[in-house]
Amino acid sequence: MRVFTINDFEIGRPLGKGKFGNVYLARERASRFIVALKVLFKSQMEKEGVEHQLRREIEIQSHLQHPNILRLYNYFHDKKRVYLILEYAPRGELYKELQKCRQFDEQKTATFMEELADALIYCHAKKVIHRDIKPENLLMGLKGELKIADFGWSVHSLCRPQRRTMCGTLDYLPPEMIEGKTHDEKVDLWCIGVLCYELLVGQPPFESSTHTETYRRITKVRCPAPEVAASRRQVRGPWVTSRPTPEVAASQSRARGPWVTGRPAPEVAASQCRARGPWVTGRPAPEVACIPRAGEGSPGSQAPARPRGGASQ
Repeated sequence: MRVFTINDFEIGRPLGKGKFGNVYLARERASRFIVALKVLFKSQMEKEGVEHQLRREIEIQSHLQHPNILRLYNYFHDKKRVYLILEYAPRGELYKELQKCRQFDEQKTATFMEELADALIYCHAKKVIHRDIKPENLLMGLKGELKIADFGWSVHSLCRPQRRTMCGTLDYLPPEMIEGKTHDEKVDLWCIGVLCYELLVGQPPFESSTHTETYRRITKVRCPAPEVAASRRQVRGPWVTSRPTPEVAASQSRARGPWVTGRPAPEVAASQCRARGPWVTGRPAPEVACIPRAGEGSPGSQAPARPRGGASQ
């Protein structure tokens, strides 16, 4: 494997700012290949004790190759900094697009949901749990395709199938984390549902003025019925269930019901549509929900964090 140095790159404009460093548009001098260069300061990571988290992030993301997952091509370091050579996502952070539009229509949301579910099926097949799905950690490629980024909270479920670490962003925390119970890859399913609601409605389903109330709403799986078109109301109702049904496997999380594809998915029975947590049940497609995110963003994120925590380009 080639060993890079900072002299191998032409550094361009800043793309984002995070807790541990900054992201820049860059071009590799020899090939002229455009990348996003994440620059992390060792002193800040050591101060927060997240070196192990960064090592795990690099190990996991560098081995993932999927059209809807941001590539980590390589990394290098010097005395003061660690550099991650990342795929450049020209259209930036999904969260900023949502802020601009306030909410997305059904077609756009359904497209994002299908792309995200497909990427998570791939991750779970590789025994990887992302654990931090949220708009801030989703980028958009040149054609607007979704890219999962920031694997700072990701883990290999093969090492320890049941985990207890409470991580993620408050609005996206699943009930089992709040209740101190063990969790597995299904936490990623919870968040897809929360994300689907937020994209369609413009705000997270369990959002409130205090952390305590948000915790209560999540554990009770209680959220307001959104004022949306009749066809969107199916996002509320069976979509919110606090426990997954065992028959809804990861392979069904593509959510290929009429809401996504415009045609029925015979292999997904209506009884399975209650899936797990916030997705989209009213359609013959299981509700795939996703997971939490914590703190102010993980070491390898590409974007600045917002109040509820996050990362982007």
